[in-house]
Amino acid sequence: MRICICGGGSLGHVCAGVLSSHKDCSVNLYTNHPQQWKHDITITDINGKNIQGKLDVISANAQEALVNCDIVLLCLPGFLIEKTLQEIKSYTKGKKVGSIVSSTGFFFMAHDILEKDSELFGFQRVPFIARVDQYGKSANLLGYKPQVAVATENIEKADNFRRTIETLFDTPTILLNSFYEAALTNSNPILHTGRLYSLFHGKETVHFDHNILFYKEWTNESSQTLIQMDEEFFRLLGSLGLDKGSIPSLLEYYESTDAASLTNKIRSITAFQNILSPMKETPLGWMADFESRYFSEDFPFGLRFIKNLATEKGIATPTIDKVLTWGMEWVEKKEA
Repeated sequence: MRICICGGGSLGHVCAGVLSSHKDCSVNLYTNHPQQWKHDITITDINGKNIQGKLDVISANAQEALVNCDIVLLCLPGFLIEKTLQEIKSYTKGKKVGSIVSSTGFFFMAHDILEKDSELFGFQRVPFIARVDQYGKSANLLGYKPQVAVATENIEKADNFRRTIETLFDTPTILLNSFYEAALTNSNPILHTGRLYSLFHGKETVHFDHNILFYKEWTNESSQTLIQMDEEFFRLLGSLGLDKGSIPSLLEYYESTDAASLTNKIRSITAFQNILSPMKETPLGWMADFESRYFSEDFPFGLRFIKNLATEKGIATPTIDKVLTWGMEWVEKKEA
């Protein structure tokens, strides 16, 4: 099997290393920075295990990177998905094209850009928590997921493909019934944006004495905002006729019953302990960094798609509206 990974961020590094470590897998990389990559890549997981991978083709040329590939996997932030799909669309015929992150518009953009019968797939949640160590050479796999869910479109023998994903990522994998179940996940588009609103609303120019730990210093206020956004999100899912339980609520996912227990659960997750907030240091202290991908991706390429669909379906989303309006105001100020 030959796979092309598009993108050289944290998930691109880890997926490249993990997938290319399989003896029956050949992995190409499509990146704007091929000169910064080594063909040998080392992934160190949370248990200290070293995974050795070897990349075949590393190229900034789409045709060269995708040649003879069976699977094309986008490991990209939301703002690069449309551009990349335009670059590779001439070379995707007969290939399964998917995204490691589906909640930043992948399916909606693929429907507009690729052929109507294109074989598509997308993960509901990322299979790994990943961080780059040395760019183009090594990365850290900070956490595994106990199970991943994948949505497919136009893929014959979808269960065979599910088993392929399960083997490649060495993670139990289930099939979703609709691409909406992946595209509208309540993970980053709600989890991140709700937390950011609670952290920085009304404190946009405040200087803090430290960079706040995003999860370890989680608050009940953040949990309550999340719960309200999640309730609105599920009213939207109900209007789409999705099977109940196809997407777990945040309370279900984090095995919690209310804001306090959700806070305690999120604070206790080992893999999240050292993750910092999107902040920048100034001479006066730490303050919100509105140029961070937490802002530039999760608001315009995450929560916005949920809001747009809710508007189309006539679903009221007052908390989502409040959070999205605030976030987009600050994102657009930085882009101006």
